[in-house]
Amino acid sequence: MAVWIQAQQLQGDALHQMQALYGQHFPIEVRHYLSQWIESQAWDSIDLDNPQENIKATQLLEGLVQELQKKAEHQVGEDGFLLKIKLGHYATQLQNTYDRCPMELVRCIRHILYNEQRLVREANNGTSPAGSLADTMSQKHLQINQTFEELRLVTQDTENELKKLQQTQEYFIIQYQESLRIQAQFAQLAQLNPQERLSRETALQQKQVTLEAWLQREAQTLQQYRVELAEKHQKTLQLLRKQQTIILDDELIQWKRRQQLAGNGGPPEGSLDVLQSWCEKLAEIIWQNRQQIRRAEHLCQQLPIPGPVEEMLAEVNATITDIISALVTRTRLAVAQFAQLAQLNPQERLSRETALQQKQVTLEAWLQREAQTLQQYRVELAEKHQKTLQLLRKQQTIILDDELIQWKRRQQLAGNGGPPEGSLDVLQSWCEKLAEIIWQNRQQIRRAEHLCQQLPIPGPVEEMLAEVNATITDIISALVTSTFIIEKQPPQVLKTQTKFAATVRLLVGGKLNVHMNPPQVKATIISEQQAKSLLKNENTRNDYSGEILNNCCVMEYHQATGTLSAHFRNMSLKRIKRSDRRGAESVTEEKFTILFESQFSVGGNELVFQVKTLSLPVVVIVHGSQDNNATATVLWDNAFAEPNISGRVPFAVPDKVLWPQLCEALNMKFKAEVQSNRGLTKENLVFLAQKLFNSSSSHLEDYNGMSVSWSQFNRGKVSVTGPLGVVKVPREYPKCYLVHCCISNQENLPGRNYTFWQWFDGVMEVLKKHLKPHWNDGAILGFVNKQQAHDLLINKPDGTFLLRFSDSEIGGITIAWKFDSQERMFWNLMPFTTRDFSIRSLADRLGDLSYLIYVFPDRPKDEVYSKYYTPVPCEPATAKAVDGYVKPQIKQVVPEFVSASADSAGGSATYMDQAPSPAVCPQAHYNIYPQNPDPVLDNDGDFDLDDTMDVARRVEELLGRPMDSQWIPHAQS
Repeated sequence: MAVWIQAQQLQGDALHQMQALYGQHFPIEVRHYLSQWIESQAWDSIDLDNPQENIKATQLLEGLVQELQKKAEHQVGEDGFLLKIKLGHYATQLQNTYDRCPMELVRCIRHILYNEQRLVREANNGTSPAGSLADTMSQKHLQINQTFEELRLVTQDTENELKKLQQTQEYFIIQYQESLRIQAQFAQLAQLNPQERLSRETALQQKQVTLEAWLQREAQTLQQYRVELAEKHQKTLQLLRKQQTIILDDELIQWKRRQQLAGNGGPPEGSLDVLQSWCEKLAEIIWQNRQQIRRAEHLCQQLPIPGPVEEMLAEVNATITDIISALVTRTRLAVAQFAQLAQLNPQERLSRETALQQKQVTLEAWLQREAQTLQQYRVELAEKHQKTLQLLRKQQTIILDDELIQWKRRQQLAGNGGPPEGSLDVLQSWCEKLAEIIWQNRQQIRRAEHLCQQLPIPGPVEEMLAEVNATITDIISALVTSTFIIEKQPPQVLKTQTKFAATVRLLVGGKLNVHMNPPQVKATIISEQQAKSLLKNENTRNDYSGEILNNCCVMEYHQATGTLSAHFRNMSLKRIKRSDRRGAESVTEEKFTILFESQFSVGGNELVFQVKTLSLPVVVIVHGSQDNNATATVLWDNAFAEPNISGRVPFAVPDKVLWPQLCEALNMKFKAEVQSNRGLTKENLVFLAQKLFNSSSSHLEDYNGMSVSWSQFNRGKVSVTGPLGVVKVPREYPKCYLVHCCISNQENLPGRNYTFWQWFDGVMEVLKKHLKPHWNDGAILGFVNKQQAHDLLINKPDGTFLLRFSDSEIGGITIAWKFDSQERMFWNLMPFTTRDFSIRSLADRLGDLSYLIYVFPDRPKDEVYSKYYTPVPCEPATAKAVDGYVKPQIKQVVPEFVSASADSAGGSATYMDQAPSPAVCPQAHYNIYPQNPDPVLDNDGDFDLDDTMDVARRVEELLGRPMDSQWIPHAQS
């Protein structure tokens, strides 16, 4: 009866042993479907040690493959489809595996047939035949030996695959060098004549295209070979680890137990020869595989091709190192055996001692070599990690100290009206990639440390790994703390008892899984001095400068965008505690900041981070009248406080800047506030420089080297302005309430009662609220003084006018026009302010003045302003309201021109010509500020002081208000 038919009838452990004979080296399906052909071949007639027999082995391999292919072709029907594919795959697999070593196929099949016959014979006889060493072995020992045979075969298989890969790669490199030579030949064609060059060029191009296509295909094939080789090594290592577990955790442990029981009089534990032979075989196979893996890694380094192979090889390299480590540490048995020699008689002891010494010398030499190799690998790995960390730190510096700082600078300038800082998405993607790579390297370093602890070998590795571990912890700490940023800044002019919002974002939160346990962020307000102490790591716990309501928020993870952020939507500053100010500093120059802080862990509480970030400086006000000066402080800080890598000292800012720097900041702010693309021209900047420096030079270049101090911009003297004039007072304001007086702590413009910034801010305010379309149309000249206006109009026809900003009135705009009369040639209308334009628009006022004909230089007025006129109601002049009253209309008039206007109008309309209106007469008074009720006094005229604000603080609030108009003598325009 055929052996295979009997083998299929095996039961229990014998069946398992038979199944263990097969694997990837020779699938059991091949044995099943080609059983008759296999058993009919003369496998035993081939001498495995005779190279000349290789031809016969090759013929047997070819015959086996052909039989498999025939068997596959004969499979039909639905059930045979899968079998056809599988058998065809096995044919290819066997061909590739044994093509270069057909003798191994013969050895494999002979081994299988021999063991099948033995198992069948044992099953038929019921007992193992006496005298055979294999039959006397336990079933477990047989399994161990069979596994060793399988390991030997698969190791030989991977060796063949490695040689095949090496040959293929060498040929690939040769062809690649040929491609480089072709490219070099292209460069030499320029020396040939055109006809010959064209002919050679065409031939070279064809050759290059063909070669590059081949290289591309071959590169894919090479990568496939590498992946397959790495996968085979993975499977081999699984089998190796399983075999090692059986030998070390079963057989060796049992021998030690028998040795222990022998001490109590039990039977002798037996010889270690079998165990040692197994361990030696295991060590040999492990070493062969390890050498193969290293050669494969070398081939990959020699010709890098992008793909997963490097990672796979690194993994199997680490695995086989673990296997070697376990084998080395657990096979130090010779020493224990020497201790037992004393119990033997001298002759037997001498014989055993000699054998053990030889084994010990051999094993210790191997262990010493392997320990040196292990140490070398550890050092090389630590050095690679050091280089990786250098590159990581360099990349992190570029991202955090360059790109992120630039984004924060753009965010700061956006507070002055600069372009938006842009999205954080690109920065976040960079930071997430950085975090992922840092974390991977940290895990690798920790695994390397664990391996060193598992098998200590004296040397510098422990110190090197401790150093790189500390370095990578610093790197990830810097990344996490630096990427906790304020995406949406709180308002920089912050009014108490007013809601405000802010958004904080952690750029690496999603990648480090911080959102799995969402952290809470707390916002507090601190002073400039407290911020300095915080950056110096001084103890500032619970040291705040105010109370913020709704100041805690949990960070939320947005799956769609991958962002982790905390949105503070309803914060409110309930109260503020100001510090003692010195010198001329006012409340609107005192800077605070919002401190956002949180705590969270990453890696399962492996690392705990306490993160903090400071907002841009904020100025706290208690009244809207302080907004003007507070905005000046913010503008100066945003424009001139350049951030740097080491961090800005809160909130250092230069006291002086060059005039061109201030010009850039003013122009940025102007365009943003007015919401216009028409910024400040060169002529406008010359006018502003003349105003600021009290100069008459009309060349902008003359001011480029001049500096502007903060005092010139918006701070300076301290004086009291009251009904008796200006009275000098000490710098420390008296703690009393000065009714209806105003303290000015700014360096005013020459001859004026306001600062440069207050005047400029007034211009932006009136343009933004009422004159933006006219400014965009170029209809407002604006930045010219009275004399410059006259010089511009002198050669123009009568009725030509221009609009300029008033020198004497904050936020005022005046009309200058030419009309030659006996009294004068140039006329200047008293300035209009926001209050006037709230009553009647500029266009309608200009439309009322019919003697204003041309907008400077020569544009007809109606062409410029008619589209802004308010339509006149189509009602008869005599129409009456239901209650009998005549409905009046407001019209702009100038007394000196009333008769002329009336004549031209023909008296057809009813106007309130005598209504108060700005005029050209210098005696007319027009208040700078509306007579609103005093916001500090209650309805009865008493002080409204709460428990949290003392009298002195109320005085300071009052001192920050604009001067009441009743104490200001009206000045000329």
